[in-house]
Amino acid sequence: MMTNVILGMDGVVSVFHNDKNYPHTTRSWDFMGFPLNVERSNMESDLIVGVIDFGIWPESESFQDDSGFGPPPTKWKGRCQSSSNFTCNNKIIGAQYFRIDGNVTEDGIASLRDTTGHGTHTASIAAGGVVKAASFLGFGQGTARGGVPSARIAVYKPCWGDDGCLFSDVLAAFDAAISDGVDIISISLGNTLIRPYFMDSIAIGAVGNHGPSLGTVRNHAPWLLSVGASTIDRKFTTKVRLGNGMVFEGTSINTFDLQNKTFPLIYGGDAPDTISSNSSRSRFCIADTLNRTLVKDKIVVCDALVNGTEAFVAGAAGTIMHYVHPHDIPYSFPLPASYIHADDAARVISYTRNFTSTTPFGTILKSVELMDKSTPYVASFSTRGPHPLSPRILKPDLVAPGVSIVAAWSPIAPVTGIEGDERSVSFNMAHGTSMACPHATAIAAYVKSFHPTWSAAAIKSALMTTASPMSNAMNEEAELAYGSGHINPSNVTNPGLVYDANEGDYVKFLCNEGLSDSRIRSITGDNSSCPENNTTNWDLNYPSISLAASLGAFDNTFMRTVTNVGSSNSTYKATVTTPQEGQSLAIKVQPSTLTFESVGQKLSFSVRVSGNIGMRALMSASLVWDDGQHQVRSPIVVFNLS
Repeated sequence: MMTNVILGMDGVVSVFHNDKNYPHTTRSWDFMGFPLNVERSNMESDLIVGVIDFGIWPESESFQDDSGFGPPPTKWKGRCQSSSNFTCNNKIIGAQYFRIDGNVTEDGIASLRDTTGHGTHTASIAAGGVVKAASFLGFGQGTARGGVPSARIAVYKPCWGDDGCLFSDVLAAFDAAISDGVDIISISLGNTLIRPYFMDSIAIGAVGNHGPSLGTVRNHAPWLLSVGASTIDRKFTTKVRLGNGMVFEGTSINTFDLQNKTFPLIYGGDAPDTISSNSSRSRFCIADTLNRTLVKDKIVVCDALVNGTEAFVAGAAGTIMHYVHPHDIPYSFPLPASYIHADDAARVISYTRNFTSTTPFGTILKSVELMDKSTPYVASFSTRGPHPLSPRILKPDLVAPGVSIVAAWSPIAPVTGIEGDERSVSFNMAHGTSMACPHATAIAAYVKSFHPTWSAAAIKSALMTTASPMSNAMNEEAELAYGSGHINPSNVTNPGLVYDANEGDYVKFLCNEGLSDSRIRSITGDNSSCPENNTTNWDLNYPSISLAASLGAFDNTFMRTVTNVGSSNSTYKATVTTPQEGQSLAIKVQPSTLTFESVGQKLSFSVRVSGNIGMRALMSASLVWDDGQHQVRSPIVVFNLS
């Protein structure tokens, strides 16, 4: 009843439960073709990157201001919520925390310090300074840096360890960041449920997603840049050597060097904690299932890929796990560990259980770093489309590096996030869409440093239309996995044309989503109202085209408008690529030639997409506007997932 009363009040957009959001580069920048000596604007040091996350570790080398930073830009209106254990500088120019429930944190104090490592890691990927000879305990060694190392950082902490991030605190952080005058906001968070746009704190305020299943994209509002995670050209292998001479190659980041020392092997199913477990549970090495007396100082073989906590607390010398599907993510564990293919694991288990006169033994070698020439491809954990609410908006928008990313870390945060892992590091190697998001943040900030008057939609368009196409042979979900493709900074400041959008465009989109005039006005602060003949949401001037087609024939026309940001006098011709032979898809662009006479001129065109589609099918195509210098590419996707 109270909810209905509040909903009826002036200025109230929506009322929803105060739920929580959760967190979802020594190589990555060079891998993308974005070297440290890339051309930079003098405006970069005036850029302010707002990071909404778990706080920051200000003493990190990545955030020092001793390399010529002047005072904060004059546009800065924020503050530093300093305390006895936290101060800002000319790099971290602002910091605030948000804790609406008033409760103290897990360490007993409300502090801006990052106790998880997540906030420090994401901030340094986006705008960390240049740190030479950085590595994660010797792995991934090189120069760590953010994409815009001269930019300033403003920290907003609505997230608290295992407590997550309350929606109300996230909204408060957005309000503060916007009021403070930040230029761009990076938020590597997301919630676990699909929510309407105006029951989602991130959509309301203004990128973290979680996969890998289809339809798992969460931060999907069209005014957001939604970023999936891709691999870079480094991988790690960790060999397992048995006493019978067999050697198996697995995956992990094993920083522990056992110096070829061997340990007895035991199968988890043979070591159940008889009080609370049995072999059907202990074989997976899940919490509270292993007999500590039996597994202590042994290498435990487990029938699942888990985080190693149970083997670690039980005192095991190491753990060998297995997987069925190919695994591209080299996880860290609190003890020596490797995960091998299920077929190899069966041989290890056979050796472990079928011995006669001698004890089975083996060792886990320290990991080896190798070059992966098959990259980039979409990470197995990454978010996938289609858009859960508006499938004619293609999401994710693009992908960026999110695997094996070395960046700054909080020295008091466990390396693996597991209590008792006492290793302390200044740089850690992490994986996730949380790591992909700040890469895109940095490139967007880089574009803004050259084009400070461009709208957010224009910058987003520049990132999407210059992205590198990816292979659907390596990514079976195709554009539903990688959107417009892999972020490519090479031409991002000179895209030629942009698909711009303004407040009125998003008003029409929201009207189509069912918002009333009063709620629209409470958002815009003016007299906006829904037009009588509102266009459908696929007519939003988006840099990609997506169609969720019913089984059988389809025929849809999409309208788009491009703005000339290249040469004053230029002529662009449309080139369309269609699927392989045998797929029924026809695309017609009218007009097929666009002639511009000035910078800033806008021209419109239509794209008719027709054909026939079967069940659970996906067809990919693309439209490229080419003037001989710029290639402005938009993906076209038609799918049926019923």
